[in-house]
This record gives sequence, C-alpha cells and structure tokens, in this order.
Amino acid sequence: MYRVYKYILPEVRSALSAWQKRAELIPNEELRKQALASIAGKQFHCEGGAVYAAARLEVRDVLIPLIVAFQTISDYLDNLCDRSTSMDPDDFRLLHQSMLDAVQPEEPLKDYYALREDKDDGGYLCALVEQCRTCIARLPGYAVAQSSIVRLVGLYADLQVYKHIHPDKREDALLTWWQSYEAEYPELAWNEFAAATGSTLGVFQLFLAAADEQLTNREVEQIREAYFPYVCGLHILLDYLIDQEEDRVGGDLNFCNYYDGQGKVVERIGHIAEIATVRISSLPEGRFHRMIIEGLLALYLSDSKVREQEEVKSVSKRLMRNSPLMRLFFWMNSRWIRKHMY
Repeated sequence: MYRVYKYILPEVRSALSAWQKRAELIPNEELRKQALASIAGKQFHCEGGAVYAAARLEVRDVLIPLIVAFQTISDYLDNLCDRSTSMDPDDFRLLHQSMLDAVQPEEPLKDYYALREDKDDGGYLCALVEQCRTCIARLPGYAVAQSSIVRLVGLYADLQVYKHIHPDKREDALLTWWQSYEAEYPELAWNEFAAATGSTLGVFQLFLAAADEQLTNREVEQIREAYFPYVCGLHILLDYLIDQEEDRVGGDLNFCNYYDGQGKVVERIGHIAEIATVRISSLPEGRFHRMIIEGLLALYLSDSKVREQEEVKSVSKRLMRNSPLMRLFFWMNSRWIRKHMY
C-alpha cells in the first residue's frame, strides 16, 4: 500500500490528466462528452488496475501507461454503448475491435466509428490504441502471453456486444454465446461465465507477467487458469452485487439477479472466492494475488451502495464474516480512501 500511495495513484492520475486534456479536444460533442464522463466517473478502474504495477515498480513506466490507456478504452466504449440509441451489435463489435487491435500491434487500425453517426473524435481512440501498442513493444515476454491476452479481450468484447443490444434480445444472445463455452466451464452457471468475461484483471496480470523476458507458456497457462474464470468472476459479481438497485432502476442487465435469492448469491460468490484463492496460491508471488482477492472483497463490500440496500448489506455481512486480517485491513483502507481522496 505504501507503493500504491507513493507511486501508483499519483502516476495514474497524471496519465489520466493527460488523456482528459486530449479528450477535451474531441470535435464531436457527444464523443467528447462520453470520453470526459468515462474519465471523471471511472477513475478508480484505472487506479485499481494499476495496482499490478506495484508488483514491479521498475517497469511501472510501461505498465501504468499501458493499463491506463487500455482501461480508458474500455470505460469510454462502455459509456458509448450504454448511451447508444442504435443498439446495433455490428456497431458495438466494431467499436470493441479497437481493444483487440490495442493488444495485436500487427493489426491495422480501423475506422471504429464507421457504423455510427458520431464519428469525429480527433484521433482520440486511435491514440489510446497506439499508446497500448507502444507500451506492449517494451514488454519482452509479450509474444508468449499474447494469445491468452487476445482470448480474454475477445471474450470481453463479446460480452459488451451482447449485453448492450436491445433488452428483449440480450438474454437469448448471452445464452446462445454460453453454449459455445458450457462444456469448457461446466462448474459455472451462464451468468457466472458472462460476469467473468467482463473483468480486465486477467489481462492486467498477463501484462505484468509479460514484463519478464523469461516468461514461459506454462506460466501463462497457470495465470489464465487462476484468473479466468474465478478471480475475474469474483471481481464482476461483486460489482454487480452492489449495483443491483441502480441497475433495477435503470433497467440494466445484472448477473446477480439470476440467482435464486440472496442466500444463493452469498453461497456462489463465497464459493468462487474460495476457488480463486486456491488457484492463485499456485502462482509465483501468491501473496500478491491473495492481496488482489482480499482487496476486491474489501473494496466492494465497503462501498456506500451496500449500506443503501438492506438485502445487499445482509449479503455483505455474511461475506465479511470471519474475514482474515488482510481483508479487514483493506476494508478499513477502502473506507479511508473514499472519505479522503474522492
């Protein structure tokens, strides 16, 4: 946490400030509005992702700009799709091709706005993609990790397409998509798989691993199996847990609503957290990854949204019961950060 406060948070905010200045120059009013809103409202996504750079401070000058640029693409596109009036899956697919191009430097850049009316971003999205590529070129182990990164980014893009189409069609589209992966992940329900695809944590951990020139295929496989679907699934299910009331009011999809009651929510999130903890214990620097898991639980369960929803507060108390000291530390730390830094 000393590293996070001293190095990570200030450098993330500096990087975001530069992107904010760039976003202010976007010619199209709607694109400018959504770019600025995504930075202002989702800064904590970049801060949380950049915690991975704390594991290797000597390469943070590569990891922080990379994670900030990649996560900023994600948050910007999420805003564009959430606020879209088209609900056109081809439009959403083309927008998210930018994320795939960001992690595949060999691919040509494209006109990512070709299927929507608002087009002129003054080169903002392509600049984010290029920033990712510039940083990736400085990761000596990237060639080993790339296929796994592309797979996770591809799954993320699929989810964003299906979850943003017309509400009458999205559940059927998600279930059809799930059929292609059900045999590979038989221990999961469809909503748990979909939730796992919505996390970028596995990608960030692979970016970190790619900073090692000695990275092996076996190590990449271990990371992918540890993070996906369990660490990633835990991340997004916690996010949906605290957003249940907000999503109900907004008519948005929420994967926690597909469980049979809040008792089942506690059972499944607790089970996924347990398996995630077991899986990460086999990774090098297992304590760092354990910190990620405990930090996720503490960050989300200490959110003010929990106290505003009686059922969610009850779930939170049950998940926090008999918490290890590390989780309690991060719970108190999360409360302090929200009070003093936002």
